[in-house]
Amino acid sequence: MRSLVHFFDKLEDGVRERLSHTPIPYAIIGGVTIILLWRGIWHLADELQALGGIWAIIFDPAVSVVISAAILLMTGLFVSFFIGDRIILSGLKHEKKIGEKTEAEVRQEESELSSLHRKLDQIQRMAENIQSKTEK
Repeated sequence: MRSLVHFFDKLEDGVRERLSHTPIPYAIIGGVTIILLWRGIWHLADELQALGGIWAIIFDPAVSVVISAAILLMTGLFVSFFIGDRIILSGLKHEKKIGEKTEAEVRQEESELSSLHRKLDQIQRMAENIQSKTEK
């Protein structure tokens, strides 16, 4: 099981890396497959509702909207899915959307973040050294 998960993780990394260089085909592939996923779920819900009983109640349109909205709100996925964390953060920081940034800008941002991580690690080591000296 672990090797199967590892295989699909590596496959996803490779596909995502390749498609990230061609955003329009990436968006088309993603959009179509997401629509097909929701279409399948929709039809499955219709078939379960047709069984009657508790399934008819759970998959009643009004009940399913209330149940799913409650679950999405409780898990924090409601805002994240419909708006996205990146859009909220870029709006607060007055930044470009990630899709509008050039590859060079993204790489520069990654480089700056790596540099900050290294500096934070260095500061942490210095603080630990100071703490160990004060404890002696």
